[in-house]
Amino acid sequence: MKLTRFIAIIGVFLLAAGCAGMKMSEGDAAARNDVLYTCNCGPECKCNSISKVPGKCTCGMDLKWGHVVKVEGDEALLCQCKEGCKCAIDPKDSTKCACGGDLKRVNLKGTGMSFCNCGGSCMCNTVMDKDGQCKCGMKLKQAN
Repeated sequence: MKLTRFIAIIGVFLLAAGCAGMKMSEGDAAARNDVLYTCNCGPECKCNSISKVPGKCTCGMDLKWGHVVKVEGDEALLCQCKEGCKCAIDPKDSTKCACGGDLKRVNLKGTGMSFCNCGGSCMCNTVMDKDGQCKCGMKLKQAN
């Protein structure tokens, strides 16, 4: 009986670990409304390229995958760790993702992106390239 329970627990653990390590398919990524691809040319770059799909930055570099963990005003805070990640802000360090990576701040003004902002600091994390509704039911807004 104990051996059977132990094997079942190990099986569940291995299944969960395998699922966590799988890369999301394009269909899964497209279904997420918290994913943004942004320029990753470094702190000196000011091109502010943003897209909902992979592509090139206006300066020629590949856009980097990230997911929104918070919106503050017109800025999105992104975790750019492993593609497919769903981690949050580190509760011990608000400048980092729970996975240990630095958060990237992206200004959404003038990008054409619509985003949820439930009153100054929003954790709904919905960002789209069209009008729509946030998970909390509010209408998405655009930063002008």
